[in-house]
Amino acid sequence: MLDIDGLSLTPADRDLLREPAVGGVILFSRNFGVAEQLIDLVAEIRALRSPPLLVTVDHEGGRVQRFRDGFTPIPPMRLIGRVFQKDPDQADHLAHQAGWLIGSELRAVGIDLCFAPCVDLDWGVSEIIGDRAFHKRPDVVGDLAASFSRGLRSAGMAAVAKHFPGHGAVVADSHLNLPVDRRDYSDVLDDMRPFERLISNALVAGVMTAHVVYRQTDELPASFSEFWIQRELRSRLGFDGAVFCDDLSMKATQGYGTIPERAQRALEAGCDMVLICNDRPAAQEAVVALRDYSNPLSLVRLARLHGTGHTMRETLLASEEWRDANNDLSKWTEPPELKLDA
Repeated sequence: MLDIDGLSLTPADRDLLREPAVGGVILFSRNFGVAEQLIDLVAEIRALRSPPLLVTVDHEGGRVQRFRDGFTPIPPMRLIGRVFQKDPDQADHLAHQAGWLIGSELRAVGIDLCFAPCVDLDWGVSEIIGDRAFHKRPDVVGDLAASFSRGLRSAGMAAVAKHFPGHGAVVADSHLNLPVDRRDYSDVLDDMRPFERLISNALVAGVMTAHVVYRQTDELPASFSEFWIQRELRSRLGFDGAVFCDDLSMKATQGYGTIPERAQRALEAGCDMVLICNDRPAAQEAVVALRDYSNPLSLVRLARLHGTGHTMRETLLASEEWRDANNDLSKWTEPPELKLDA
């Protein structure tokens, strides 16, 4: 899964995205001008291939919301967790509305998939997770993430839970450093409980791995670890959906070879798709190195992630359901602390 630089495709973009090793595109704020332009860009990407490439975005609310002008501002998930402390039913409703609103607005411009929900626990230490987490209690995170995922699904979008097995208990930001979690396996089990809840209830079709080393269990980051992907996620939790490796351009992965070598490591460990963002030369090298790579089971898993249904944007914005969801969420929305577009 690769990125592009601008508001429309260049000839070089088209050539690269037609390569057989490429299966999807992830969009960033730099790819968004206005809604009409975004609709045209997504249509242009989808027209390149048959079956079409997956078109995705990180758009989970709060600090991580790539499209803003003309899109509903979604509060950080921590605020919904705070509502849960006073009124669990209201919090479940808000989580569902947030998922439905995100999914509906993205589907109305043709986007297939949003990398959400974030189900990391709010241990109060992480530089990168912070208010993206619903709560510190696994059961609350599981409940709210389940409601959020149902909201996404009702809008025609699959849920992708992240960052497995849990990124919330380490201080370092994996965009900048390799975080090391020194807890025992028994302690990490709490972080996995929200994933287990979503998987056992068939509410999640994708999982994204964490670029974190869990030193008491494996010396490799989870994204390159057969222990975490095959033994824990696939075997113990019984997950049969698509596994995404987080962006291989992040500095946490630099010590594990070139980007083509990192991509190969992740795929061999059990990932179905790897992300390579903000480094076009490295992306081109990886595409060439993986030109002959094929995993039919991965293709089946990824094919399930294309969005369903496609309400016209004008129809959505005029609907009573959209107005109600906006009204429900508007009083909880706060200005974002930070805009992530790395």
